[in-house]
Amino acid sequence: MTGLDLAVIGNCEVAAMIDRLGRIVWSCVPRFDGDPVFCALLDGGEHERGVCAVELEDCVRSEQRYLPNTAIAETILHDAHGAAVRVVDFAPRFSLYDRTFHPMMLIRRIEPVAGSATVRLRIRPRFGYGAIEPSITHGSHHIRYVGPQLTLRVTTDASINAVLAETPFVLNRELTLVIGSDESVTESIPDLGRRFLAQTQDYWHSWSRGLSIPFEWQEAVIRAAITLKLCTYEDTGAVVAALTTSIPEAANSSRNWDYRYCWLRDSYFVVQALNRLGATRTMEEYLRFIINLAVNTAGGELQPVYGLNGETQLDERLVDSLQGYRGMGPVRVGNMAYRQRQNDVYGAVVLSATQAFFDSRLVPPADRSLLERLEPLGQKALEVYARPDAGLWEYRSRERVHTFSSVICWAACDRLARIAERLGQPAKAQRWREHAAVIHGEVCAHAWHEGIGAFTESFGREELDASLLLMADLHFVAKDDPRFIGTVSAIEAQLLAGRHMFRYTVADDLGLPETAFNVCTFWYIGALANIGRRDEARELFEHMLSCRNPLGLLSEDFDPRTNELWGNFPQTYSMVGVINAATRLSASWEEAL
Repeated sequence: MTGLDLAVIGNCEVAAMIDRLGRIVWSCVPRFDGDPVFCALLDGGEHERGVCAVELEDCVRSEQRYLPNTAIAETILHDAHGAAVRVVDFAPRFSLYDRTFHPMMLIRRIEPVAGSATVRLRIRPRFGYGAIEPSITHGSHHIRYVGPQLTLRVTTDASINAVLAETPFVLNRELTLVIGSDESVTESIPDLGRRFLAQTQDYWHSWSRGLSIPFEWQEAVIRAAITLKLCTYEDTGAVVAALTTSIPEAANSSRNWDYRYCWLRDSYFVVQALNRLGATRTMEEYLRFIINLAVNTAGGELQPVYGLNGETQLDERLVDSLQGYRGMGPVRVGNMAYRQRQNDVYGAVVLSATQAFFDSRLVPPADRSLLERLEPLGQKALEVYARPDAGLWEYRSRERVHTFSSVICWAACDRLARIAERLGQPAKAQRWREHAAVIHGEVCAHAWHEGIGAFTESFGREELDASLLLMADLHFVAKDDPRFIGTVSAIEAQLLAGRHMFRYTVADDLGLPETAFNVCTFWYIGALANIGRRDEARELFEHMLSCRNPLGLLSEDFDPRTNELWGNFPQTYSMVGVINAATRLSASWEEAL
């Protein structure tokens, strides 16, 4: 596996990606969707600009890992002469003055491990998506990289001249780099680095201890949980689909999209994973973000995707100052999907919000007033369930009545009925059940294909879609319904390539898909478990774990021919797939002990 062998660090404000040689190759400021001041990941693989590197002379190999149960990455570099250096990277996150301290800051601690190592520090941030070289000023212990809208300050106890001139030097003591906003560091730099490291490690240990995890696959679930947390923008509770833009879904495919935003359709799966983990506070903050979007939307029209602060304008543009991942442009900023009609969004919000009515841990619990605010979404679902849309795969040049969108519209009405029943409103519950029954009947009449023996991608057509593997989990059909079993069989016959599931296999706006979609493979694993093929599900899940990068992370897509990860990284959908599959398939603690 090559390319996306990256470690991800972060603190729910900023994040960074570190390659196998200990180079920061991606980091956006002042938040996830900001300017990538370290942008080498999308600069054709040259790593000459937009990088923060600790270069070991005559380096012959490296090792990389996370400190257990943390978001702290460790890279050990070895040279040809037996010397080694250790680089520890993290973004500070811990409790301070009764609130969480998570500044726009990255810290690198560099220390000798063995022998006499010669290193060179290259700190080359760029601004304007790689287009602008900063002007540089410096003091006795800091360097300021001044851009048109932001200044990045690096405070260090290394030689300022050695950093500025990129002069090699023998590493004979521990060094610390504090990379962040243009603010003075008023205490000893090494002391600050050590203290922040210890407090950040304590934070992640405490957070991990609070997780509810399955007996099996514990390390994989903890890593997925921490990664999911790193994709959370704490100020608003939004969860981004990924931390990158424009990593193509397949080599030279032009399927390059900006995923640094919050998709409503992800919400149900994210809430489901957070609930299974017992990550109640993160789930509650995310629910608040989703519900606020819904109740504050003018005219009841929901977009498929929003910005981290609920921004509605995500206009898409091409960036010509970066070559793209491995030279495979284009690089896009923004996502025009926000303008699409995707009818599943109404049901996605209701599905997510349902948790607030049934989870006794959430205080105060959701009440009738919230139900009244959600009902217009159900009414909207009732209006649009049989209208053409772009679908969850966001086709840019066609619209159909997509079965999955219709099923999620049914789920909106079904869950509103359950919520009304929970709140002691039987008449309202009956009305929403009747609405749900109408949609259910229409889907069964128009999306079921008797000749194929399966529900199909859209009304009146023969194509198949992996999203329909979720029909039993959504309770649209029973697990043992012959129609669901037939749908699973038809989908695996057409969309399964080896042990990886494609979304679809017909040509779309950009031609035939070339890579499998990781979350679809996890949906298939869930469907196998639902229809009693549990041993197959477990075997396939183990295989998917082997497809993660060496740090335990997954991107959006996988090429079954080359065994390479593709697509934006780390992909929230994929990490949620790990969590949900593991909790479903694991032996219970009672069975195992």
